[in-house]
Amino acid sequence: MLDCLTPLTESQRAIRDLARDFARRELAPHAAAWDRAAQADPAIRAKLGELGFLGMTLPEEYGGQGLDMLSLLLAIEEIARADASTAILLSVHNSLPTRMILKFGSDAQKAEYLPRMASGELLGAFALSEPDAGSDASAVATQAVRSGDHWILNGTKAWVSNGNVADVILTLARTDAPDARRGSRGISAFVVTPDLPGFSVGKKEDKMGMRASPTVQLRFDDLRVPSGRLLGAEGDGFHYAMQSLESGRLGIAAQSVGIAHAALDHATAYARERRQFGKPLIEFQSMEFKLADMATRVHSARAILHATAGAIDRGEPVGAHAAMCKLVASEAAMWVTTQAIQVFGGYGYVTDYPVERLFRDAKVTEIYEGTSEIQRIVIGRAVAAG
Repeated sequence: MLDCLTPLTESQRAIRDLARDFARRELAPHAAAWDRAAQADPAIRAKLGELGFLGMTLPEEYGGQGLDMLSLLLAIEEIARADASTAILLSVHNSLPTRMILKFGSDAQKAEYLPRMASGELLGAFALSEPDAGSDASAVATQAVRSGDHWILNGTKAWVSNGNVADVILTLARTDAPDARRGSRGISAFVVTPDLPGFSVGKKEDKMGMRASPTVQLRFDDLRVPSGRLLGAEGDGFHYAMQSLESGRLGIAAQSVGIAHAALDHATAYARERRQFGKPLIEFQSMEFKLADMATRVHSARAILHATAGAIDRGEPVGAHAAMCKLVASEAAMWVTTQAIQVFGGYGYVTDYPVERLFRDAKVTEIYEGTSEIQRIVIGRAVAAG
């Protein structure tokens, strides 16, 4: 298979190879069983922590690796090639919760949470969406009211990845009064932990794909959050989240590339082995064309992803480009996995082969961290603004 065009440093190659080896040994042999059981081995989290994958971009002073964005994305892609559900854990933890605390948290919050998040002792999650607030994220209805040295939160969060196993949940709630709404400026961010009074886990979703990655509702019934758990300034939480979503979108793009690459690998191997009309499928020109189109989409998505990661590492703004990465990579994953099933024919439609799982996993990449429609809005507005 063609290698990526981005020149990698020695450190980046080492991270990629470590993630690839871990994925092949610890994830690939079990991914299908975890998918059927809708539950991964809990020990995987500890192993990710031991290898440093849960604090990759955190500074060394907080126990992290101090690595660049591209290194993180290389790891996510390699892990997604073996098990997309584990890649979600890695992506979510390393993006919104850790990055929001690092960038906007107080010194006390950073010292309390980041070292233990880097080690894997604490797992992070992010709670923004609600039953009636999906793509319109500013329609958050969960209410936070100040009461002495606490904030009292009431509401329900939906679609929270890792929500039932997370230890640190970055949660957005309204701190403006119901009769004086200020739109997105009335939303604040809080560090919520499951030990707080009033916290409970609601429905666990029975999903089409990413089944080994838990997605749940969280319920806050007079949830008492100490005032020191307010992240940054009151009313700025939505702004913080939108900034951090850029890294989250790149994480999903890397996951999408990994899924697509895995589908291409399986399709190529099958085309070499499967014989029809007296010769291997791969010797038919129509099959060569199909595999060529699949490979081109994989590498095109990877190219824009790596270029955007480089821009982030240089400190450049990447809002529209992050949306492009997410859009291109997620749609490539859906298209490539569809073609992989076609290569396998009837065998691609049954659970004996991995491409049906990859197909199911790919679909949600077009939905979470902002649907394809939302990405197009972001990109379109940037184009219109010149």
